Amino acid sequence: MRLHSLTLSVLILTVPLSIPAFSQSSRSSAPLTSPEERAALHNGPEWETIAPHLPDPKLASPAQLETAADVLRARRFPEDALDYYGYAMARGGNISNLLNKMGVVRLELRQTDLAHEMFQRTVKVQKRNAPAWNNLGVTEYSVKNYRAAISDYKQASKIDKTSAVYHSNLAMAYFESRDMESARREFAVALRIDPTIMHGGDSGGITAHIVGSENYGELCIEMARLYARQGRFADAILWLGKSAESGFNVRDAMHADSTLFPLLKNPEVQIMLTNADGLRTGRSIASANAPSLGSAPEPTKPAHLTD
Repeated sequence: MRLHSLTLSVLILTVPLSIPAFSQSSRSSAPLTSPEERAALHNGPEWETIAPHLPDPKLASPAQLETAADVLRARRFPEDALDYYGYAMARGGNISNLLNKMGVVRLELRQTDLAHEMFQRTVKVQKRNAPAWNNLGVTEYSVKNYRAAISDYKQASKIDKTSAVYHSNLAMAYFESRDMESARREFAVALRIDPTIMHGGDSGGITAHIVGSENYGELCIEMARLYARQGRFADAILWLGKSAESGFNVRDAMHADSTLFPLLKNPEVQIMLTNADGLRTGRSIASANAPSLGSAPEPTKPAHLTD
């Protein structure tokens, strides 16, 4: 089974892969990689370039084995990466960091139950491991257990107050639990730390970041409102466009919001709203040379990994 860029299921989130959202009493998981799938991965030319350089699990240092596992994960050999993280642990490597990395691989494989177990073990070994608390929250968020996710994200942000990711994820959990005041507060904190936090980024790190919601159109309106309050109107219009492209009634939302209402006079917004109205009613779409408002979300939206 190939390792993909990490995503969370939330029905409308984007990305190559999604973890289905289940009830709080049911934590489901993708099947384990079969021997046949793993053998197929080892038959390709990429494996032939990697295999000769892998360190001996019985002789190499924990650091060498962990580095090999990192390379295997980056090159999309997840089961082999898990093996080498295990070898590093057996040779005396940092247990909490290795468990966290193993959990991230399980998340990328959509094996959320195993990922949850890994992150739980990590925080038991090292209670102040902020990435592991955050990632544990991601597994709770994926099954809509927002109360537990909020608790986990709070732990992460308490340990590391400077992480925009932790505040952003906490905001997402508040948003999904419909605590809008808390969600806006945490989004504002995240944006102060990193103004681009909700734009996503490259995967490959060890901290999962949620940038989507099953209420994606409404989330985009919230982001537009926050950016407008900061005077960052180009970013606000970008998020209004994303909301419109998701099918949300942006015009009504702007009329009802004192922060967004002034943007109704913006020519770019007027074109965007005309196009959105046309899509909903089947009328022809207005044409103009206005700047792009960004792509509409795919059926799912990613949870990126950051270092």
